[in-house]
Amino acid sequence: MLFVFGITSAQKYYTKTGTTNFKASVEAFEPVEATSNSTTVILNTENGDLAALLFIKSFHFKVALMEEHFNENYMDSDKYPKATFKGKLANFDMSALSSSPKEYTLEGTITVRGKTKEISTKANVYLEGDKIMIESFFSVKPQDFDIDIPSIVREKIAKEINLTLNYELIKKK
Repeated sequence: MLFVFGITSAQKYYTKTGTTNFKASVEAFEPVEATSNSTTVILNTENGDLAALLFIKSFHFKVALMEEHFNENYMDSDKYPKATFKGKLANFDMSALSSSPKEYTLEGTITVRGKTKEISTKANVYLEGDKIMIESFFSVKPQDFDIDIPSIVREKIAKEINLTLNYELIKKK
């Protein structure tokens, strides 16, 4: 993460306990969804630069076998242990934040399994006390990251994977 921002006097906010949810469920089949509560996120409040790091094995499923298949068969998490995001909240203005959510465009690149994809989505950003809250949602396709879904389960997994981000950032000291 340090390489993204360098060593400057810029004001940064961060978390190591950000929540990232993904859902790849298809109606009529068992839910395919998981949550990670250990996404690391850093926001540079001077320019809106944002970076995130998530370890794939931090996603937890309700069904242990599904988690095992996710890590071994789909994500190959021993070979590709992390996912990263590097981007920017466009036109971010710390002084404009309040307890009411303000919508920003979040643009950048997400890297999963060594494959990088550009994304552009909306993010709601607001203050809760002295914390910056960031909430966002976007979708990706398994094939964007060379994730092969075997034909035997293809109908049980959504064609697009929905990701929901909820980050509570505190001022870095």
